[in-house]
Amino acid sequence: KVVERPTTQNLGPHGFHNVQCTIKVSSTDTGVIFGNVVYDGAHSTDTNVVILNDVHVDIMDYIQPASCTETQFRTMWTEFEWENKVNINSKAKTLRDFLEQLMAATNMNCLTPEASLKGDCQFLSANLYARSVFGKD
Repeated sequence: KVVERPTTQNLGPHGFHNVQCTIKVSSTDTGVIFGNVVYDGAHSTDTNVVILNDVHVDIMDYIQPASCTETQFRTMWTEFEWENKVNINSKAKTLRDFLEQLMAATNMNCLTPEASLKGDCQFLSANLYARSVFGKD
């Protein structure tokens, strides 16, 4: 959504004008912003459209660590398709170091209680959670 609509400009032949405007992003679903420029030709019936290149937005810039209750997390777990298998190579010395690196890289918060993460074993299971600046889980 355009926040500040640029003023209308009249250009002479071969003229140019730089325009800047502020847009409001309301969702992070796709991570892409589309746009176009519409202008009139010599006659008011001559309308032209220039499709602009897509602007790709890194969703990680809009994700913040957050917290929720275990009940809320389980409800969202069944509602959304969050579980994805991803192969990861890490140079972390311990599983706990790996978890810390993962949380830092993904801007996520660990919901698993600290007491459950203590001890030394060969596997790690933790619930991570974040929320976008737009309030989306």
